[in-house]
Amino acid sequence: MAQQWQVESSTGKCAATGRILEEGEEYYTVLFEEGETFRRADYSLDGWQQRPEGAYCHFKTRVPVREKRKKLLVDNEVLVGFFHRLADEEEPVRVQFRFVLALILMRKRLLRYDGSTVRDGQETWQMTLTRDQTIHHVVNPRLTDAEIDGVSQQLSAILHGDMGVWATVADEAEPSGDQENEAHDEEA
Repeated sequence: MAQQWQVESSTGKCAATGRILEEGEEYYTVLFEEGETFRRADYSLDGWQQRPEGAYCHFKTRVPVREKRKKLLVDNEVLVGFFHRLADEEEPVRVQFRFVLALILMRKRLLRYDGSTVRDGQETWQMTLTRDQTIHHVVNPRLTDAEIDGVSQQLSAILHGDMGVWATVADEAEPSGDQENEAHDEEA
């Protein structure tokens, strides 16, 4: 039976210099055996002298680089225009798109959930568009997490690339000119 040891996660700091290790930077990790666990110490290349005495092992590794989020190629006005265009759609895929788009607009604080009603087994959310206080009804298609992920990926592909039949939405939307909001939205 194989024995399992507990190894601490990286602190992200050089043990010799105290400097924070940068994304993509190479560094050495040294493990010191302490009973049933290992104590870990990380050393930047400039803080590394040699393998410390009493070290169980050491190896060279790299600080992982965080994946950068794709920049959305459309602004808030286009998203709201797309939301409006989907209002009267009954095709299931487009109803699902509108629901996921409503979730995105809620996250951006452009749409507010006010409550829901159930009629004939179908739940409908009442929502308010915050910029003009108009009321909108959004069908909740009761998507599973996997279905939400799938619709989100499809919606992302549409919004990051070719909008196909929805390209006229961009033509109908007026540019917001609000650079501060766009910068804030990218952080959200």
